[in-house]
Amino acid sequence: MKPAEYRLESSWNPDGGPNGVFTFTLFNLSDRALSGFKLAYTSLTRVIDAALCGNATFLRRNANFHEFEPPAGLVLAAGESWTFTVAGLHRPARHCTDGAKSAYLTLLSGKHVAVAVSDLLLEGGNSEPPPVLLPEGRLDLPFALQPWPAEIDAKPGDSFPVVLYPEGASADELSAISACISLTRRLFESDHSVFNLVASPQGRALTFSRNASLNAEAYRLTFSADRVTLFYSGAAGRQYGLTSLAQMLNGARASKGKFRFPVSGTISDRPRYSWRGCHLDVSRQFYPVADIKRLIDILAWFKLNIFHWHLTDDEAWRLEIKAYPQLTTTGVLRGPDEPLLPQLGNGAEPVGGFYSQDDVRDIVAHANSLNVEVVPEIDIPGHNAATLVALPDLTDGQEAPDSYHSVQGYPNNALNPAVPLTYEFLEKVFDEMVELFPSSYIHIGGDEVADGSWLASPLARKLMAEESISGTFGLQSYFLKQVKTMLDKRGRKLAGWNEVAHGGGVAAKDSLLMAWENPQVGIELAEQGYDVVMTPGQAYYLDMVQAEAFQEPGASWAGTVPPAHTYGYEAAGEFPEELKHKLKGVQACIWSEHFLSRGYFNRLVFPRLPAIAEAAWTPKASKDWERFAAIVPLSPRL
Repeated sequence: MKPAEYRLESSWNPDGGPNGVFTFTLFNLSDRALSGFKLAYTSLTRVIDAALCGNATFLRRNANFHEFEPPAGLVLAAGESWTFTVAGLHRPARHCTDGAKSAYLTLLSGKHVAVAVSDLLLEGGNSEPPPVLLPEGRLDLPFALQPWPAEIDAKPGDSFPVVLYPEGASADELSAISACISLTRRLFESDHSVFNLVASPQGRALTFSRNASLNAEAYRLTFSADRVTLFYSGAAGRQYGLTSLAQMLNGARASKGKFRFPVSGTISDRPRYSWRGCHLDVSRQFYPVADIKRLIDILAWFKLNIFHWHLTDDEAWRLEIKAYPQLTTTGVLRGPDEPLLPQLGNGAEPVGGFYSQDDVRDIVAHANSLNVEVVPEIDIPGHNAATLVALPDLTDGQEAPDSYHSVQGYPNNALNPAVPLTYEFLEKVFDEMVELFPSSYIHIGGDEVADGSWLASPLARKLMAEESISGTFGLQSYFLKQVKTMLDKRGRKLAGWNEVAHGGGVAAKDSLLMAWENPQVGIELAEQGYDVVMTPGQAYYLDMVQAEAFQEPGASWAGTVPPAHTYGYEAAGEFPEELKHKLKGVQACIWSEHFLSRGYFNRLVFPRLPAIAEAAWTPKASKDWERFAAIVPLSPRL
């Protein structure tokens, strides 16, 4: 790889402005003098006061994109640097990932040139290294089970079988073993297979027994010196039983002595919640199909059964819709000369990426084979900056630009409920989605519409007068009720974020809402009659920082979320007994603003994803942080 010709380094000082001040230094590492240029960078710490810049002129901002130019006549000779300061920030920087995520130069010729960036440094304070977040842990029973089962009464053996092999298995049962072999080999590519379809003198026989008294996701294992028996009633329970066997045998091999395999006793297991989910935002960063399928493999390994696929947001629309090809041409391409400017790690080169309908069918089939349901999300009416760039006819066209209300720095990013084409657009989108996704739920977002949105739209004001609607959220409720009717007609249920309940909400029947803003919201939703999934940012958002140290990467709006807190959080919380039936489960959320590399992804997602998986499966009384900490290093990663 060619060395960087330009590098941007940055630091933040808490003094020098209401929210501190950035100091940026651009180094010219090329062999040529640099002049007549502009510098752009992307950062989640946004500039809101253009006047508070030193030794630079602030030119423009779009969401997280910022552009500056140096003082007139500045010439940077080879080896020289230019330093400028930026105050007027919308919030303090708290962590090393709050500075520039990417940068590029625009030369006098119009050419765009990449600039390397470094993580943000802290001035005026001690920048301590991140703390150790996971103790060594302690085991009472030496079994590598993730999540820990509901009931276990098993004795570890002094040795373990080389493989487990089926005896008297049906064709379906052989196929299930083969699927588990494939899953294990994909996740642990260099490890020996834990199952074999052919009998082995060094192995142990595995027999199957159907038991109609077990629920579809439950299983029971009995162990003896020469045989393991798996009792199940449904395909999911059979898979989970095989996965538990694979985990225990794989762990016994990987950490011989620390982990062992049962020689006698039983494991009786079933999930705590029916909704055991993991969300992934693919709008801010694009994940190749292979990464999506591997993440689904990891979910299956942890007995999670919902993959919530966040396919659209302000930064890009990632789902191919044949009726509107512009969504995945104009609506995904970010670059210096594109309608969508660089954001969150994009630089000089245009970037795109979307999932074709064939990709979707492949991913859905892969998930289905692992008993994981794919719940797609298109985020409406807010978070639609990319949609409105791709399909400008969806705007009113009569609003003054200075009347727009912004969310996360994006102006006018909400579909207008008063534009008739909005409903024609969504009808066609849903028609294609229901053909692609067999899930019972379609997630429609419904979050973070800025209060005041649409009120300057003549069409919206007219609709509000005709329908006696008051305020932004009354209009949002009107809109989402139409959306729910669309889903009802297609035989699908509505899922959304907790703001769907604003302004009167939608009918609670066949509606499931996700409480993300704080835990109390979940109780309030249940009181209103909604089914609820708990995914509060304060415990289950995996982009949140795990420690207060400045060098710890991630977001911080919901506070600091160490793995021990994620593990210990109880979704049922203060739910009254009479409302607990409305709590359908829990979900991890992976928002991708900070995930610019696989290293950052794995550092932030693990071990908190398996912690949430255990909260979703294991009874409260059986949870044990020290045991979890001892087992979780065996987890597969992306």
